[in-house]
Amino acid sequence: MYAPIHANYTARGDDWTVEVKVGDTTRTATARDLVAARERADQLVEDMLAGDRKRTVVHTLDGDAVNFTAAYLTARLGLGDDPAAPAHTIPAQAASEPVRPSALA
Repeated sequence: MYAPIHANYTARGDDWTVEVKVGDTTRTATARDLVAARERADQLVEDMLAGDRKRTVVHTLDGDAVNFTAAYLTARLGLGDDPAAPAHTIPAQAASEPVRPSALA
């Protein structure tokens, strides 16, 4: 049966907390960075809905899906230049560069 799934991520000092909610059930995990927290969210969802094939998970960073997407892609692609900067901020250079579609050959 289809159940809406919400995964919310919060920075806690150097660690990340992810809270996954499915209906009335909530599970929480921590991880060392946002990429690892995203992987933990997948594991929690699998544990909670092992028999369910239809899954849609909404990932949010402090309740904001757009911020999660930007932070996750920044962390995943290694765009952060300053290791002391919070992992959930977009470097100014990456935020100001236009997105260019790749040329089709």
